[in-house]
Amino acid sequence: MFQKTKNIDTAFRYIRFFSLAFLAACVLISVFIAYKSYQLSSQSQNKVFILANGKALEAYAADRKDNIPVEAKDHVKMFHHFFFSLDPDDKVIQANITKALYLADNSAKQQYDNLKENGYYSNLISGNISQEIIMDSIIINTDVYPFYFRYKGKQKIIRPTTIVTRNLITEGYLRNVSRSDNNSHGFLIEKWRTLENTDINIQNR
Repeated sequence: MFQKTKNIDTAFRYIRFFSLAFLAACVLISVFIAYKSYQLSSQSQNKVFILANGKALEAYAADRKDNIPVEAKDHVKMFHHFFFSLDPDDKVIQANITKALYLADNSAKQQYDNLKENGYYSNLISGNISQEIIMDSIIINTDVYPFYFRYKGKQKIIRPTTIVTRNLITEGYLRNVSRSDNNSHGFLIEKWRTLENTDINIQNR
């Protein structure tokens, strides 16, 4: 009788031990699965697929602070491209200047207004003059906010009889703004001014 009771008690202890071990194993497996799922979810959020020429290309998201120098330089480059790349066509001039003014504050608008008032754009159209800009270098100081920049480039003015090359140096500051379709980098140029814009070469055509 006592032996039977002892066997039942032992069996009960084994069953209880096995049940607790099984429960602990289930909890550990559940925690592990939850952790791996969270890890995979985080990794997938950093991946973006871009469709280009019918092919899906994988891109990776990064913190803005990692890309500030690159994005800031491209912002400054594109602003100067739109502001100074012009053809003798009123629609082209207006389209490029509009794009440029989305990237800068009133300091750029004032320079545009001054050039327009002095008949600069009218002369481009009437004289069949094209204008393009070639970047030499952009210096960005990201240690102090707003970020100071200095742009150096060559401005080519293509007339029917001559090509004039001018040395262009400008400076200004960059502050953060919201990203948009018109301002993809989320910067705004402030206090923009021209330091130098002088002829360095005149070539006959």
